[in-house]
Amino acid sequence: MKRNRSDDRPHGPSQRQLRVGEEIRHVLVEVLARGDLRDPELQGVSITVTEVRMSPDLKHGTAYVMPLGGGNIAVVVKALKRAARFLRGEVARAVRLRVAPEITFAADRSFEEAGRIEAALRRPEVQRDLATPKAESDDGAKGR
Repeated sequence: MKRNRSDDRPHGPSQRQLRVGEEIRHVLVEVLARGDLRDPELQGVSITVTEVRMSPDLKHGTAYVMPLGGGNIAVVVKALKRAARFLRGEVARAVRLRVAPEITFAADRSFEEAGRIEAALRRPEVQRDLATPKAESDDGAKGR
C-alpha cells in the first residue's frame, strides 16, 4: 500500500507557522500602539491583536483583533483592512521573510464564545447537573 506524504505530517500549525505568527502579532501590536495609522476610525481606539494564524507557506496571515472594551468591532476590522497595505510594509521591515505575507483582519469571536459557554454553565438545570453527587451518578450506572 502506498502511503501519502500528507499522512506523515502533524495536523495543525507547524512550529515555524506559530513562531512567525507570533512575531507578526508583536509587530502589529507595536504599530497599533504607536498610533501610526491615520484612519480617523482608528484614532484613539486601543486594539488587541489576540492571534495571527499563518498559512503553511507563510504567504498569508489572518490577524484576529478586538477593540479594547469590545467597541464597534466591525468598524475597526473594516478600517484595518483599509490599512492592510501599510501594515504589510511595516511587517516586511520588521520580520525577516522571503515574501512579505498578505495580512487579513478578522474579529476575534473567542470572547463571545467564552461568554456563551459561561452563561450556559450558569443556567439552573446545568448547575443542578453539576451539583449531583458522584456516588449518585455511579449508582445509576451500576443499575443498567
